[in-house]
Amino acid sequence: MAIECKNISYIYGNGSPQEIRALNHVTLTIPDGQFIGLIGHTGSGKSTLIQHLNGLLKATEGDILYNGESIYAETFSMKSLRSKVGLVFQYPEHQLFETDVFTDVCFGPKNLGLDDEPIRRRAREALDLVGLDASYDDVSPFELSGGQKRRVAIAGVLAMKPEVLILDEPTAGLDPRGRDEILDQVAKLHREQGMTVVLVSHSMEDVARYVDRIIVMNHGNAALDGASKEVFRHYRELEEIGLAAPQVTYIIHALKEQGFPIADDITTIKEAREAILRAMGDKT
Repeated sequence: MAIECKNISYIYGNGSPQEIRALNHVTLTIPDGQFIGLIGHTGSGKSTLIQHLNGLLKATEGDILYNGESIYAETFSMKSLRSKVGLVFQYPEHQLFETDVFTDVCFGPKNLGLDDEPIRRRAREALDLVGLDASYDDVSPFELSGGQKRRVAIAGVLAMKPEVLILDEPTAGLDPRGRDEILDQVAKLHREQGMTVVLVSHSMEDVARYVDRIIVMNHGNAALDGASKEVFRHYRELEEIGLAAPQVTYIIHALKEQGFPIADDITTIKEAREAILRAMGDKT
């Protein structure tokens, strides 16, 4: 078990008249190798939660364990945690600051105290993993497109060789092609390297397509937690808390109400196409 949140709460402005409870006694486990979607409306607590997972925020109450050890223990290395649990923020500009792409990606492993050759090797491997070849090495990261900036930010985290990759809205503002390229690359890392991935997203279609498990945050609580198909079965409950299911889900339920023999756990276009063709065949 990689990360365990045990009854954690977090209060902004604790003790002040303006205090806000952003997390409310959250208990959950993120096991090794899982691809998790974290969804919720604005202010639900999802961004606060992910900042706890690598120690950027400290829980007001409760405990967080990484591989069975409390990250709040005096002997625990927070630096080591942040090299193993990598967080890519929604806006890559917040993580890019060097004069060129290659130097920027070298920054993380350099802070680990590695020698120059391993640093450069890690940077090259990480950039290759996100699909940026050597032609980008000397380019200023601020001259890149939005999608390319996100790739560099992800590479900077991957160069640390994390066990857990957390992505906060990695496709915000990207066109459909850029969105697919980023998420396909992340899915490949998950598949080929067994990396644990936590994806924060407002796109139900992206979540349905890529993740194994969904955690739904609402008012600081984990309101729903389960396999993606099971969570989207509760689309009426999702609507009540300001979310929705993928558009395909609504089409499938409408067809089912019309008498088509079709499963109610379909969440992707590919699944829907195959199911509708089968159902049409059954109707003829």
